[in-house]
Amino acid sequence: MRALPARSLIVSCQARADNPLHGPTYMAAMAKAAEQGGARALRANGVADISAIRAISDLPIIGILKRWNEGFPVYITPDFASASMVSTAGADIIAIDATARPRFGEPLEELFQKICEELGKPIFADVATLAEGKRAAELGAAYIATTLSGYTAETEERRVAGPDIALIRDLADAISVPVVAEGRFERPDQLDAAFAAGAHAVVVGTAITNPREITRRFAAHAR
Repeated sequence: MRALPARSLIVSCQARADNPLHGPTYMAAMAKAAEQGGARALRANGVADISAIRAISDLPIIGILKRWNEGFPVYITPDFASASMVSTAGADIIAIDATARPRFGEPLEELFQKICEELGKPIFADVATLAEGKRAAELGAAYIATTLSGYTAETEERRVAGPDIALIRDLADAISVPVVAEGRFERPDQLDAAFAAGAHAVVVGTAITNPREITRRFAAHAR
């Protein structure tokens, strides 16, 4: 297993369908650029992107498959079929939504068990709260990530406050599983705060890999 190194930067290489950089060719190039810049692991979405990145990089890949099902808020690798596709595409670690929200796929306990036993891959549990992180640790997650803090109804008020350093600290104090900080990292100095709070690694996406959003932030100051 390619483990996530301590105090490492993980770059999330994803682009939505409306983004000019959408597609495996662009995401593989983005991943290679991130690797050359010092990233020590990558996060990617979908079979095509994961496969393309696997072909050009030996870094650990955290794989997800986003699947939207009407009436269910969970869309990050929501079922075992999605996890299996991610594994086959070349992901070393499988990220899943491990929140307590209603899900379309298998119950969370069953999903954990099947990924660990049938795929033999470690689980990267995306959570939004301390309670969800504790539960994911009990179920056998290899990593607990703060990815969804601010993106659930229960935690929506946190979304405007930047990275959830408090949750990182609370998780690091409460569980022995490595805690990965993810969500709303926009400046390098914010990584210092995350590591000081006990983060094992930090995932950065938009601030590195989305030129459109980066440009919008600069353009807002040019008007």
